[in-house]
Amino acid sequence: MTAPDVHRLILHQLHLTGIEYMVTGAVAAIAYGEPRMTNDVDIVVRLGPGDGAKLVAAYAPSKYYTPPVEVIEEERLRPLHGHFNVIHHETALRGDFYVAGEDPLHDWAMARRHSERLGGDDIWFAPIEYVIVRKLEYFEQSGSDRHLRDIAGMLKVSAEYVDRVEIERMVEERGLGELWGRANNISG
Repeated sequence: MTAPDVHRLILHQLHLTGIEYMVTGAVAAIAYGEPRMTNDVDIVVRLGPGDGAKLVAAYAPSKYYTPPVEVIEEERLRPLHGHFNVIHHETALRGDFYVAGEDPLHDWAMARRHSERLGGDDIWFAPIEYVIVRKLEYFEQSGSDRHLRDIAGMLKVSAEYVDRVEIERMVEERGLGELWGRANNISG
């Protein structure tokens, strides 16, 4: 999917709800780094009471699968790892929604998110440091080199924007130092 597709099919509707969010994952890695294909967009959302109904209303059932409001509400109440999907029927483009909950890294990133103009909206992106640390965690969990390649691409293209001191702190807290070293070696 292209950036305009992701915007038109998933992000524009979310943006109109007024719910606090930030784009992360592959779409953010592409924005900060090198292009590659993806069929989903990872989005961290901070949901309050009633926001599940706003989300369901934003995505027309004739065009999207959305979970029932009750499921979104159940995920909203999880302190950690709340998650649900919105899927565009025609393209199978998927929005993976991660609930901010009580995750301190989500809080850190939400306070530092920034907007980029896309398709007429100011779309909120997670800071590059957050994207890198989460990619390291996903690599640790999955072993997929795709995450290290994404990090290498971000470091290659956006190195001057990366707060390495902040990343070093987060990496140390999470025991990801060895993986961070590998990602740095790949990026040159």
